[in-house]
Amino acid sequence: MINGEMTISRPLRWGMVGGGRTGQVGYKHRTGALRDGTYQLVAGAFDLDAERGRDFGMKLGVAGDRCYATYQDLIAGEKDREDKVDVVSVATPNFTHFEITKALLEAGFHVICEKPLFFTVGECDEVAKLAADKGLIVGVTYGFTGHPLVHQMAAMVKKGMLGDIRIVDMQYTHGFNAGDDSNAGEAVKWRTNPATAGSTFVLGDIGTHLYYLSEVVLPELKIEKLLCDRKAFIPSRAPLEDHATVLMHYDNGARGRLWVSSVNAGNMGSQRYRFTGSKASVEWSDSHPDQLVYEVQGEPNRILHHGMPYLEEESLAVDRMGALHTEGLGDSWANIYLWIAQAIDAKTRGDEAFLETHHYPGIEAGTEGVRWLEACVRSADAGAAWVTYDPAASAEAAA
Repeated sequence: MINGEMTISRPLRWGMVGGGRTGQVGYKHRTGALRDGTYQLVAGAFDLDAERGRDFGMKLGVAGDRCYATYQDLIAGEKDREDKVDVVSVATPNFTHFEITKALLEAGFHVICEKPLFFTVGECDEVAKLAADKGLIVGVTYGFTGHPLVHQMAAMVKKGMLGDIRIVDMQYTHGFNAGDDSNAGEAVKWRTNPATAGSTFVLGDIGTHLYYLSEVVLPELKIEKLLCDRKAFIPSRAPLEDHATVLMHYDNGARGRLWVSSVNAGNMGSQRYRFTGSKASVEWSDSHPDQLVYEVQGEPNRILHHGMPYLEEESLAVDRMGALHTEGLGDSWANIYLWIAQAIDAKTRGDEAFLETHHYPGIEAGTEGVRWLEACVRSADAGAAWVTYDPAASAEAAA
């Protein structure tokens, strides 16, 4: 059980690019990073409006002279300090991720970046090589995979409790973009513009969360081919999509279905995952994150609760609140940030053996998410055709 004890040699000095007063994700980063005292927020370039960003940063407790106008200023101001930041989180629109992450790595800082990581697998590969050459960590904030019952599902799959996996069924939908964009805020406008969002809207914005969580639960399953059908129900969002369905064939013969939509009017269920094997199924939703439905063929259905001693050790090890108290998104983000901090600490100490077995969403996870998006776009642009899922095809499409 995680109880807030320090698990690294010292707190990491932490900075942020983006995540300011008007941003949608900044508080999620801070509530996760600052939970255990593992990070100390000491610097930031929080806002495109420099004065607003400085005012905001100071109200977070950051010294005024370390509230920078731009990420370039942050790099210049921090790189030669004795107490310079160790790691910087990038919580900015998609089109800025690559240039900011690359610049931070070149200056010697570890990076934690929002998803989708970059626009192309080629950019991911370039940054992966740079990070390796510099001896630095790149973490990716797939913030839902810190929930304890996600790791319960992974443990049950690994131990054969479900049998051979046959069906993967995933959904992340809401209705907050069901109307047109005539009065849309900036957060919607940049997400529906190919120049700033990339080649997808909901596939990249929420679909990558589904895909990465399925990788955590089913690490041995690999996609052989997929079919993506996407549509913009609000025409002004085309060629990007506000609704998409992806069918997937896996290398063990399993079949997968993934549905993402921001026009599912009235829906507040958010995410739902169902993994079905030859013996049993498990189902989990982030709207009830403390419960896991376990259905064994021929037996009564069971509701498993987080924090209970009958769960697998992999789940209990990442629990924070105990069985009587519901864990939420902040707890999941706190686990993600803790795991990345432990990776940074191990990299700094040169403990490669720890890194070989340590779980955290890193550059490989971010790259795989971009590869999946590239395959989805290839399929959709070919008229919802089946496409082979392989790195060579992805690289060729990127070129």
